[in-house]
Amino acid sequence: MNAAKCHEMFSRLQSINPHPTTELVYTTPFELLVAVILSAQATDKSVNLATQKLFPLANTPAKILELGEVGLSEMIQRIGLYRTKAKNILATCKLLNELHEGQVPRNREALEQFPGVGRKTANVILNTAFGEPTIAVDTHIFRVANRTGLAPGKNVLEVEKKLLKQVPAVFQHDAHHWLILHGRYTCKARKPACHDCCINDLCEFDGKNINLTKIVLDNRDV
Repeated sequence: MNAAKCHEMFSRLQSINPHPTTELVYTTPFELLVAVILSAQATDKSVNLATQKLFPLANTPAKILELGEVGLSEMIQRIGLYRTKAKNILATCKLLNELHEGQVPRNREALEQFPGVGRKTANVILNTAFGEPTIAVDTHIFRVANRTGLAPGKNVLEVEKKLLKQVPAVFQHDAHHWLILHGRYTCKARKPACHDCCINDLCEFDGKNINLTKIVLDNRDV
């Protein structure tokens, strides 16, 4: 995808959703960190249901450590892999207290030292909690980047690096959320809703099959 099409793509996504954000519910960087760890192989809805009960009781490393593994596991047991996630969260809380005075650090290297936190989770924290122009490539972003021709790549790191080069600076802060939401609700894995896609005429996906003339005319006013 060339630079002009890329700029137009994000202009349209911005016009539809000027202030995108995560669908995870949180009020502090620590709450977001816990929520993102829980969200691995789980829906945001299921995570929010669990944290609605957890955070009013324990929303700091010290308070979660007081819950212990049994107490925390009971709060998150409806989430997949909850036992492993409980252990990771408790270990993370211990490290936060020992190394960072209970505060979530604002750098990738420190974040990736926590159990259950990889590059993608670190990018989510840096972008959503601290406003850094990072892009956390999940399955949705990977699919959208490859399908549209925006930033094709064989693995998530390759896609991430291409996106950081391709996405205009003015859009980089929110690009992560626009791409996730577009992949989650429009450019879906099995049945992409090409007929309702605001960037269909820009997309380079060979599998789309709709009336492009109507889309182009509709998008003139977007």
